Amino acid sequence: MSPEELAARTTVATEAAFNAATDLGLKVEETRVLHDVFSLVIHLYPSPVVARIPLVMAPGTTPEAVTRRQQRELDVTDWLHREGVPTVRPSPLVPLEPVREDDFSMTFWELVDVADDHFPYAGAHHAVCAALHAALAGYPGLLPFLAPFNEGVPALLEALEGSVHVTNDDLDRVHAEWQMLTPVLSSVAAFRARFPEADVQPIQGDAPSNNVIRASSGLVFADFEDVCLGPVEWDLAGHGLEAGAAYNAAAGPLGLRTTDPELQRVMDGARSVQLVASLALAPQLPVLADGLKPFVDAWRASPTLVF
Repeated sequence: MSPEELAARTTVATEAAFNAATDLGLKVEETRVLHDVFSLVIHLYPSPVVARIPLVMAPGTTPEAVTRRQQRELDVTDWLHREGVPTVRPSPLVPLEPVREDDFSMTFWELVDVADDHFPYAGAHHAVCAALHAALAGYPGLLPFLAPFNEGVPALLEALEGSVHVTNDDLDRVHAEWQMLTPVLSSVAAFRARFPEADVQPIQGDAPSNNVIRASSGLVFADFEDVCLGPVEWDLAGHGLEAGAAYNAAAGPLGLRTTDPELQRVMDGARSVQLVASLALAPQLPVLADGLKPFVDAWRASPTLVF
């Protein structure tokens, strides 16, 4: 997409958020864009409400799939908030459900009082992942298994064919690694057959230590759109040995198991497949190609996954 097309997409999505919010009875005098990457995040000033609209999605993603994903996030974050976990909560001023306006599906969140030292994706100590996992372990709702891998990657791999950002060797390798991983990661039963000692529990699904907001009240967890069942190693995938050590030091006192090195290696490989496949999204988000280049270069130089 050209810069003009990206700007037009933002404008149309912002108008949709304004219309949806006012239809819900919210007072909106001004829309203020807070973030615009994979999702558009808009403060509906002066209401203490933020709208989030996913804009960049795998080709073929249906409206129903988007709604299911958003509802899972709303349900989990609402539960976490009620359990006292510092989490960006769904706005109590609107119903606890996604809202569709024109071609956009959006959710509404309580505005966070952001601290002066907040910086997007700055990250936090990996010990916070253990605290979040300890809380999520009690979540009573139903969640899919490794949704970012099982639900997202197949369509991305298909769309990756012909991409200018990968070579034929890249395609051969990423498909081979996918085919090696998917029989083990496609279901809880298959996973447990290969890793019988590993717990499966609700996890954030992305990278909890990166998805935090530094609020005036302290760290607040955010962005649970990939919430799912899985091993805790998935939430640490690609973060390295120091991250694992920090997590393990915090896990024991919380009654959690420490990470399994072999399982962590497999999760790192699965995350690599996901990230390489996500280059298929570059036409919708051109900055993604440059952002992923250091990772892709390192992946090319690394040994092919075998397990």
